[in-house]
Amino acid sequence: MEKKETKQHVVAEAEQGNGTLIEDEIERSKVGIMRALCDRQDPSTKEVDDLMIRRFLRARDMDIEKASTLFLKYLAWKKSVLPKGHIPESEIANDLSHNKVCMQGHDKMGRPIVVAFGNRHNPSKGNPDEFKRFVVYTLEKICARMPRGEEKFTAIGDLQGWGYSNCDIRGYLAALSTLQDCYPERLGKLYIVHAPYIFMTAWKVVYPFIDTNTKKKIVFVENKKLTATLLEDIDETQLPDIYGGKMPLTPIQDS
Repeated sequence: MEKKETKQHVVAEAEQGNGTLIEDEIERSKVGIMRALCDRQDPSTKEVDDLMIRRFLRARDMDIEKASTLFLKYLAWKKSVLPKGHIPESEIANDLSHNKVCMQGHDKMGRPIVVAFGNRHNPSKGNPDEFKRFVVYTLEKICARMPRGEEKFTAIGDLQGWGYSNCDIRGYLAALSTLQDCYPERLGKLYIVHAPYIFMTAWKVVYPFIDTNTKKKIVFVENKKLTATLLEDIDETQLPDIYGGKMPLTPIQDS
C-alpha cells in the first residue's frame, strides 16, 4: 500500500507545472505529447512549465501541431528579444518617462490590473523598436505580479484625450502580435474606457487582426456605467481612484 501511494505521489509531482496540477486528463496528455515533440527541436523546452505549454495549446484550440509551431517560434523569439531574461529600463527610458502604463491591485479573481493611457503615446516622438521592447517589458512585469496559480491579467485601456497624434497602427499591431503569439492566454479581460468616436477608425483597422479568443475578452465600457461596470470585477479597494476606487495609480516602473 505504501509503495502504491509513493508511486502516485511521484506521478503527481511529475505532472505538476509551476506547482499547479493539470487536472484535466486530455490536457495533461496533450501537454506531455507537445513537450516531447518540441524538446526534440529545442531542448530549452525543458525550462518551461506545463502551464505555459497548456496556454499555447489553448490558444490553438488544443491542436498540438499548431500549438507546437507557435511555441517553437516563441522560444526563438525569446532568445532574440530577451537574451538577459528581462528588458533593461535603460533601453526603454523614453517610453517609461511618459508613464503610459500603470499597474497596481488585483481584481476579484486575483488577477493583476494594468492601466494603459492611449493619449500618452505619441509615435512621432518615439522609436518603434523601443516601443516593442516596452510592450515586452510591460507584459513581463505583469506576469511577474501574478499570484501562484493565476495565469491571466486584467487590463484597462483608457483612451480619454486620444487623438490622431496618438494613433499608431503599426505599434498597436506589433503589441497585439506580441500578446497573442508570445503571451497567449495571458489576457483575462480588457476594458476599453473613454473611447472617442474617432478612435473607431483605428479600431476597424486593428480588429481583423485580433484572434477569436482575444475578441471575447474585450469590453467597451460606456462612460455613464464606467465605475459600476469595473466594480463588478474589481473591489473598490483595488480599483484605481480615477475610476471611483481607492487605489492610487502607480507607474509600472515603480510598481
